[in-house]
Amino acid sequence: MWWLLAFVSAALLGCYDSAKKISLKDNAVIPVLFLNTVLSALIFSPFLFATGFGGWAVQKYILLKSALVLSSWLAGYFAMKHLPLTIVGPVNATRPVLVLLGAIFLFGERLNLLQWIGVGLAVTAYVMLRLSGKKEGIRTGDKWLVCLILAVILGAASGLYDKYLMSPEYLGLDRRQVLGWYTFYQALMMAVMTGFMWYPVRKKTTPFHWSWSIPLISLFLCGADYVYMEALSKPEALIAVVSMIRRGSVLVSFAIGALLLREKNLKSKALDLCLLLLSMVFLYLGSR
Repeated sequence: MWWLLAFVSAALLGCYDSAKKISLKDNAVIPVLFLNTVLSALIFSPFLFATGFGGWAVQKYILLKSALVLSSWLAGYFAMKHLPLTIVGPVNATRPVLVLLGAIFLFGERLNLLQWIGVGLAVTAYVMLRLSGKKEGIRTGDKWLVCLILAVILGAASGLYDKYLMSPEYLGLDRRQVLGWYTFYQALMMAVMTGFMWYPVRKKTTPFHWSWSIPLISLFLCGADYVYMEALSKPEALIAVVSMIRRGSVLVSFAIGALLLREKNLKSKALDLCLLLLSMVFLYLGSR
């Protein structure tokens, strides 16, 4: 039931995006991300002892995973801070289109007609979303939009790499080993970045303040990642479909952006969201 696990991951990921948006409001990005990586590493630390080190023949692949994810997070956190959640969520939801292209060329995956219809609807929703963004003054060259697009590209690369890492057809690494070590490496990287890049200039930039939504970022993310990797560990799982279903998280984040954050232009964005939801339905039907 890999597709059901993908839907559970999507719900948790929507809560993660919402907690992230709330935590970043008038807050410094780098320390929030640092705390997120440290707590995530602590949550998955038991996996370090359960699976062992495995030697650098294994760790070099996990280290690359850490670099990919952290780069995507850095770009995505800055985009999330400055862009509406009802824009960030749907743009993130188009990430699986890139994963699809990569899965076809790298892994030889094939989609059926219903799944192709789902992908087509998602692409259409993305085009319409760009038009909605223009109504809020978000142009193609906007630096925060560029950060968001970069985060999507890097996230897609990480998703494809996950298939290579954990599928029995390729490296077949234990998902617990990947989760434990890649979060550990991320925490180390962010400790260095926070100590050398943010702390010396902290008084000249946006100040950091504590919020109880910050630990929720890690809790929701760890749950989403664990279920996601459990889905990918199934031999019959299609990375492109898992990634697309996971982007159904936009439903949760959109609702919070509309109801709690009172964001604008909801009618036009709601149509984009309906198309994304319909694409998820077709992907679900095509995966049965």
